[in-house]
Amino acid sequence: MITAVVVVAFAYVAFTVLAPWQLGKNHDTNEFNDRLRAGLEADPVPASDVLPGDGSSAGVEKEWTSVEMQGRFLVDDEVLLRNRPVDGRPAYHALTPFRLDGGPTVLVNRGWARPVEGTAAPNVLQAVSTPVTVTGFVRMSEAPPANPPMTSDGRLQVYSMNTSMVGDAVGVDLAADYVQLDEASVPVADPSGELSALDLPNLDSGPYLSYGLQWIAFGVMVPLGLVYFVWAEVRERRRRRDEVAAAVPETTGAVAGAGDDAEKTTSARGDDAPAAQSRAGKLEARYGGSRTRFHEKRNARDQERF
Repeated sequence: MITAVVVVAFAYVAFTVLAPWQLGKNHDTNEFNDRLRAGLEADPVPASDVLPGDGSSAGVEKEWTSVEMQGRFLVDDEVLLRNRPVDGRPAYHALTPFRLDGGPTVLVNRGWARPVEGTAAPNVLQAVSTPVTVTGFVRMSEAPPANPPMTSDGRLQVYSMNTSMVGDAVGVDLAADYVQLDEASVPVADPSGELSALDLPNLDSGPYLSYGLQWIAFGVMVPLGLVYFVWAEVRERRRRRDEVAAAVPETTGAVAGAGDDAEKTTSARGDDAPAAQSRAGKLEARYGGSRTRFHEKRNARDQERF
């Protein structure tokens, strides 16, 4: 009974929780890949067509849209993003506000560089201060970090690409979204060549679909396995019952045969009994008593002799 309850509970969880969880992750990953693929394949559009003029977020549906921006970098308001690894190794990212011509000011991730002398911030040169045209991808603002901005190695550093926090730190009203420069625009914004463009995410959909199908298969196979074991147990018990029933008549015949043999033995013993009594009577007549009495008399004579 307990096994059946566990099996039913497992199947319920597999169908209602585990499988939908993995299939939902597969759906979200495919949606993300579709947005990224569309951004990579489409030509850049003016940033004003994507980013709202009031500085609010364009929404997750517009993330990874390729945009073109015309304006200038606010080089004096640049900050470094610290503790953001690239390829599993420490890296610093240069975050610079960019004032659009006739639009809001957008935070731009110009690229990344490795630390120097262990963990010290690299000496990243300022972006170009002249009007420039760059392209990149619209990105959603990250969540605010637990640690506030700090000044280290002579540079203002932050722990997250949160546009609101960076704007407060540098005193600039930034749009809700930020832009990640593409590979073609990083050298334009960094003539020194110290910064590298961020790699784009992998378009692989991952193992979530196969995991979801596996949970569905487990939810089906486990109850079927229980049904099979119950059927096998019932069949085995029925076989044993049939074997016991078939062995009962043979046992009864053996008992009857043993009774007949016992009667024959008793009869045989009964036929020999008169002969034995006759031989005992002859001994008494010959020796004047039973064999036991005869031995007693002989022992008594032996004692008198010696």
